[in-house]
Amino acid sequence: MPSLGDIIAPRRLGTDFRWLLASSWTSNLGDGIALSAAPLLIASMTSSPVLVASGAMMQFLPWLLFGLLAGAVADRHDRRRLVMLADGLRAVIVLALVVFLVTGHANVGMVLATSFLYGTAEVFADSAGSTLLPMLARPADLGVGNARLQAGYLVANQLAGPPLGAFLFAIGSFWPFVVQVLCVALAVVLISRIARTPVPPRETTETGGKAHPIREGLRWLRGSPPVRTLVLIILVFNVTWAAPWSVLVLYATEYLHMGAVGYGALTTAAALGGLVAISRFGWLERHVSFATLMRVCLTLEVLMHLSFALTTSAVVAFVIMFGFGAYAFVWGTISTTVRQRLVPLELQGRIASVNMVGVFAGLVIGQLLGGIIAQTWGLTAPWWFAFAGSAITLLLVWRSISNIAAAPPAVGATATHDIPR
Repeated sequence: MPSLGDIIAPRRLGTDFRWLLASSWTSNLGDGIALSAAPLLIASMTSSPVLVASGAMMQFLPWLLFGLLAGAVADRHDRRRLVMLADGLRAVIVLALVVFLVTGHANVGMVLATSFLYGTAEVFADSAGSTLLPMLARPADLGVGNARLQAGYLVANQLAGPPLGAFLFAIGSFWPFVVQVLCVALAVVLISRIARTPVPPRETTETGGKAHPIREGLRWLRGSPPVRTLVLIILVFNVTWAAPWSVLVLYATEYLHMGAVGYGALTTAAALGGLVAISRFGWLERHVSFATLMRVCLTLEVLMHLSFALTTSAVVAFVIMFGFGAYAFVWGTISTTVRQRLVPLELQGRIASVNMVGVFAGLVIGQLLGGIIAQTWGLTAPWWFAFAGSAITLLLVWRSISNIAAAPPAVGATATHDIPR
């Protein structure tokens, strides 16, 4: 009978994957703590809605400003060391905030600046970190590897971290950030145990000169219809998803009359749905094709928007949100796995960063549209917008999904060296 460790991190993925997984889970716990503590800290310093909202915007802005650059940097240097350096900077940035909090010199401007600097370092850490799994795992193991990494995000970042952050904040405003520093610092130590990763070769132009890294990445993306279509799907579906999510708190409290506790429980329901999907992902991967799973997930997204537009029941809302967590986890794992299989190793950072820029651009556009639509036509209108937009997009990409899932892996997209047992 396999041990718990083998269930969580299968032995065939190797020791290096276990160090990567432990580092990711630890870092996610620190980020989850800040997910609740940072807004609480800003709200304790100001009652301005603009400043409170600015705290959330600091999570998106660095990706839009530095995402493509971070991907290019990741494809030109030792990615393991880049993660260590970026995470080390994150720890130092938060430690500086702790000093200001302890000495009583912190203000809302410092907190917002800390959020921006932390988010910028996180862009570089995530861009480089997203390339490590394909360097450590065989193509057949990417699905289960991504599933385990996603599990850490759900458990640590979404479930355990936020309530722990709120509890620590109640003890003292600086305590959540002290624990966050410890988590991020430990993540650096854990990832340092991974064997040294190779530096991808640099591209050259036809004349023999050095190619511009960002331009070469975008050129490759334009020439790869499967990956290009996948990025466009993620962009559009994030626009339609973010529109109603931007007013979810008002929808839950004013339209469904769930109260503040009920609204908070919706996020928990989604995380629990994701955990159920984690336990069944291996079975799904073995028995259902990726093309079918991708179509089912996107179809469920369309139906989720329609269901929220029609329901007036809080109980139904919880059921919908549980289902959302389940299929969203499956979609996230599959889309990441497919992209990693199709992208050459030397381009993994740039294409992953383009994907993330699309994600956050979609969130910003969707949130802006959601607020305007809700203000003009009511709290259910963003759900109708999301339903129509996602349904039309799904119809347009339905046939191409088979080409995305069936595209042959790129040469050198994943590790070819022996993986230690």
